[in-house]
Amino acid sequence: MFYKRKIPTDIGIIIFLVLITSIFVLVPPLSTTSVRTIVGLPMVIFLSGYALIAALFPRKNDLNGIKRLALSLGLSIAVVPLLGLALYYTPLGIRLNSILITLDIFTLIMCAVAVKRRSVLPDSEVFTVPFMAFYHSVHNEIFSNHRSTTDKILTVILAISIVVSIMMVLYVIVTPKQGEKFTEFYLLGEGGMADDYPTQIISGESDTVIVGIVNHEYQGVNYSMEVLLDNESLELPDYWKKITLEHNQTMERNFTFILYKEGEDMKLEFLLYKEYNYTQPYRDLHLWVSVVEE
Repeated sequence: MFYKRKIPTDIGIIIFLVLITSIFVLVPPLSTTSVRTIVGLPMVIFLSGYALIAALFPRKNDLNGIKRLALSLGLSIAVVPLLGLALYYTPLGIRLNSILITLDIFTLIMCAVAVKRRSVLPDSEVFTVPFMAFYHSVHNEIFSNHRSTTDKILTVILAISIVVSIMMVLYVIVTPKQGEKFTEFYLLGEGGMADDYPTQIISGESDTVIVGIVNHEYQGVNYSMEVLLDNESLELPDYWKKITLEHNQTMERNFTFILYKEGEDMKLEFLLYKEYNYTQPYRDLHLWVSVVEE
């Protein structure tokens, strides 16, 4: 029998999890909680792959359960880097928000294709996840009158052990690990990509780069920045001299500058200091620039 069906339960759960993930990753203050990791991990390692498999194989006889599960995990791990590579060549760049939104769109499109392909199949051929059958099976295992008390107790203990194991895995994932303490310090071109840096500069005209700082020091840190052109310090606004970031906080800010000193292959240095210790830079970057008269 062919007819237009409602959204299958498994696809509905995928769509729900995609929306929940987006809320916890994009909406503050939820985006600062550890729940973001819990809901984000399935998105990266399972949901997108499951949606793709559901779209490719709508019939229950196309793949068995183990193969679906394995391919869902494998394709998810393959899909995310490929989408990231595609984003690299767009103005959006590879950023958390752009990757998440692209992954959301891909997953939802695959869900829509899966629903469409299943809707034209007869009931006997459509793949479904037997949630209710699994529930009734577990219920009967625990509450069946034909089983001994010992068997019921052992079944309950097994179920509790599985739940506790899952909770412990989630705890290990979301608990911060005191690994190497470091700070990311990077430059991006005006378009937000790691290229197209201003190297041929006209004297007296403004140019812009994006300065990025990411704190992985497991504590709040005060930073300050200095910029040198051939060892001569440039005048900077005060907000570059006091930058406070909490652990895992990122700052990306446009740095607009005007150079007047003319010359070829001059070293434009960006020096980052930590906790106002100016004895030596904590991180440093540089560009080789040529400044010419218009």
